[in-house]
Amino acid sequence: MSLTRPGLLAGAAATFATIGIIKPAQAAEFEYKWAVDVPPDHPISTRSVEAFARIKAATKGRVDIKTFPASQLGSDPAMLSQLRTGALEMLAFPGAFLNSVVPVASIENVAYAFPNRDTVFRAMDGDLGKVIRDEISSREIVVFDKIWENGFREITTSTKPIRTVNDLAGLKIRVSPGKIRIDTFQSLGASPTPISLSELYTSLQTHVVDAQENPLVLIEQQKFYEVQKYVSLSNHIWSGYWLLMNPDAWKRLPPDIQALFTRELNAAALKARQDTDRLNSSVADKLRRRGMQFNPVEVAGFKKKLVDAKYYDRWKAEFGPKAWSALERYANKLG
Repeated sequence: MSLTRPGLLAGAAATFATIGIIKPAQAAEFEYKWAVDVPPDHPISTRSVEAFARIKAATKGRVDIKTFPASQLGSDPAMLSQLRTGALEMLAFPGAFLNSVVPVASIENVAYAFPNRDTVFRAMDGDLGKVIRDEISSREIVVFDKIWENGFREITTSTKPIRTVNDLAGLKIRVSPGKIRIDTFQSLGASPTPISLSELYTSLQTHVVDAQENPLVLIEQQKFYEVQKYVSLSNHIWSGYWLLMNPDAWKRLPPDIQALFTRELNAAALKARQDTDRLNSSVADKLRRRGMQFNPVEVAGFKKKLVDAKYYDRWKAEFGPKAWSALERYANKLG
């Protein structure tokens, strides 16, 4: 095929005419990054992405929030450091991991504190949550009102089911890198090793550890059924994620957009809680179909072991009377 010079010129003119009517993309006024360690299909991730899309639409593109799930921006300590320096504007972060900056934030992880989810949310949306949020704010970190749910944690193993506390003796179990979680399993007689979530599958596969503890949703999403056989329904700790924001990034937003953030993100946290509740009822069946064996745990023995190890006395002193009093308004009898 050949082109005559007139045809070539005409084609070029048409091309430039087309280009001329395309407006260059306008950069958002507020370009922020959000990060989390859970995978993109976890309710914390999916509901956050939806909320960010609504915020972008409502502001007509003035706000554009890029999302980085599954520890794409580094380990949890690294992401927290980025948030505090302003390299990262937004972070969904477990209360237990905040202990290095806000010690009281890990109080949600006191073992066997909460009998059920309803009690958890009465506490975290009520007096206990306010104590925690006030402490986070005092460290110059912006925190939103509603905590996001990760859920009650269960023990999985590749070697044997955990039925009584004696089955934990010397067990090489991964815990996430929070002081209270390490102490919980040491007090129960296990041999805990802190490992980040992004490294956990490989650690289980290579038997660096033989066990781990996480909510059922994460057990399924992280495909731990490929390297673990037993699920022991211990419900030993409830864990949640606070949505945090760099204070300078927050202050840059006009008041109306701040109000939009608060409204949309608190609503998204409530929707994610509902998602987690629904998923928990179905994911156990999925795990059974993938070959995992479920068993109950003799909880009374776990609690007695913790009492005998002075676990509750230790953490009452660690958190202080104000926070502990707020916890006891909702919690099971501790100690």
